Amino acid sequence: MKEVPIYEIKEDISLRYAPIADDIRKKMKEEHTYLLNVMSSPGSGKTTLLISLINKLKNDYKIAVIETDIDGREDAQRIYDNTGVKTIQIHTGGACHLTSQMSTDALKILDGDHFDLIIIENIGNLVCPAEFDVGAIKNLVLLSLPEGDDKPLKYPLMFEVAHVVAITKVDTQPIFDFKIEEAIKNIKYRNPNVDIFVTSAKNDIGVDDLANYIKNEVEGFIR
Repeated sequence: MKEVPIYEIKEDISLRYAPIADDIRKKMKEEHTYLLNVMSSPGSGKTTLLISLINKLKNDYKIAVIETDIDGREDAQRIYDNTGVKTIQIHTGGACHLTSQMSTDALKILDGDHFDLIIIENIGNLVCPAEFDVGAIKNLVLLSLPEGDDKPLKYPLMFEVAHVVAITKVDTQPIFDFKIEEAIKNIKYRNPNVDIFVTSAKNDIGVDDLANYIKNEVEGFIR
């Protein structure tokens, strides 16, 4: 019996957005604005860490935040209330990620005012956001202790596209079976060149080091 042939028709839709992402980076370079994309699981402490980082950086740089969620404005409101920096809320219409076209639309809202540093807080999710280049200069990925030290092995792409990783909520180490050295080994297995910081925004552990890293990045880009 003759077998029915199988045809696979695939299109990598992320490729549609690649030229737009490149255009964003070009525009950011021309405008001397550093665009940082922050990704992680939900509940990893993105907003809390960003509040701490922004408060350490805002006296030196003009900062704006693009907060991305499927719905709601809670995190955007928290950032604005606790830092006072320009913050806008973007809803993705149900999409589990931000695209470079969405980044372009969000950046247009900020047009007319110059910023040294724009931070995108991407949707909490270790899968979809990693697949889409949003036009950022670098990607900051968070890994919190409650998630477990094996996440880089289970979600490889997220840690492969990271330029810097912050291990967060280290103040909870007595509670969770999380081995920091094992996590670092797993992260480096996926991405040998990534920079790693061990942090607790609650107890201000390692946040100065991460803030100085971002400061050096911004200085080198905008000057």
